[in-house]
Amino acid sequence: MTSASHTPESGPARRTVMAAAGAAGLATALTACGSSDDSSNTGNAGNAGTGGDTGNAGAGSGSAGGAALAKTSDIPEGGGKVFEAKGVVVTQPAAGTYKAFSSKCTHRGCTVGSVADGVIVCPCHNSHFSAEDGSVKKGPATQPLAAAKITVSGDEIKLA
Repeated sequence: MTSASHTPESGPARRTVMAAAGAAGLATALTACGSSDDSSNTGNAGNAGTGGDTGNAGAGSGSAGGAALAKTSDIPEGGGKVFEAKGVVVTQPAAGTYKAFSSKCTHRGCTVGSVADGVIVCPCHNSHFSAEDGSVKKGPATQPLAAAKITVSGDEIKLA
């Protein structure tokens, strides 16, 4: 009597299907948690200068700079403010210098919760980011917050 040899099943192996499903889920999660980078976001250099910002600051055009976020007086020096509906956090790391970053934590996509003493804090897993450049100061996050573009005109801060 001869024993029947095992013939492989037709179709992908369970391991292949599970790996593909995991990769698809990861891609979806990264897309959902990713930043809204645009072609002008190369690196994490400063986004807003002091006084009149570079970028899309229009010459006297009231709405050219984008949606108004806040008055400069609303952003405390060394701190900042999270604009959850707009997906940004605006900071003032030094007097008269305003920066903006994505408000989505790079660890798990939670919205950062507070800014104080030069640190942006995510309440979900306690990641800390620099209010100066968005870099990671304390994990579990390993990637910096993506820079966002703002303009500062007079006492008004707008999305660029």
